[in-house]
Amino acid sequence: MIKSFTPNDLVSYLYQELNDDESDQIRQALHSNDDLMDEFLEMKNAFEGLDHAFIQPSDKVVIAIKKKSKPTGLEKYNDIQTAR
Repeated sequence: MIKSFTPNDLVSYLYQELNDDESDQIRQALHSNDDLMDEFLEMKNAFEGLDHAFIQPSDKVVIAIKKKSKPTGLEKYNDIQTAR
C-alpha cells in the first residue's frame, strides 16, 4: 500500500529533511501518481524561484520603521554603563 502524502511531506522532501526510507517512499509515489508529481513540480518551481525574488519594502514602510526606532535616551545610559 502506498502512503498518501501531504504538501508538508513534499516540502520536507524538497528541503531534504527526510530520512532515506521516507525519501524513497515519496520518490515511488511521485513516479506512480501524476497528480502528486504535478504538485511537486509546481512546488519545486516556486522553491527555485525564491532565490531570484527580490522584494523591497516601500518608502512608507521604511519611514515608519525608522520613526519607531528613534533613540529613546536609553542608548546614552547604556553607553555610560559600558564605559565604566
